[in-house]
Amino acid sequence: MDKPHFKLRFLFFPLGIVFFLCACATTTVIIPHDLSPAELIQRGQEAADRNRFNVALQYYGALRERNLDNIDLVITAEYEIAFIHYKQRDFVQARAGFNTVLEHFNSPDAELLPQQFRRLSEILLERIDETEQRLARIPSWLPFRF
Repeated sequence: MDKPHFKLRFLFFPLGIVFFLCACATTTVIIPHDLSPAELIQRGQEAADRNRFNVALQYYGALRERNLDNIDLVITAEYEIAFIHYKQRDFVQARAGFNTVLEHFNSPDAELLPQQFRRLSEILLERIDETEQRLARIPSWLPFRF
């Protein structure tokens, strides 16, 4: 005896998988050129808060590229991009990004730059080092890493 609901499961399960995979696909955002830096930062933050990291990276990338003449905004964008990589546990890119932020503070005008990004970058670089040291102590025979 065929049960109709049993057949429906086999129909909806593959459709659910396709929907899930499409929802996780990379999204390219069209960013209006008339957005202010504050709006770019706000939209980037909203996307990051929703774990839409690819979208957030696009907003912060636009912030950086559209404001190359404003070092404060460049540092803000570079820090936020590095922080997203940190949240994604992509420590290689995060470390490179935080070091890029810190390089800006090697200039004669360093005291005029937004100091919070200097300290936050230093703290997060220390955390990356601690995490990598902790991971190095996990036996390689384990089937997974934390």
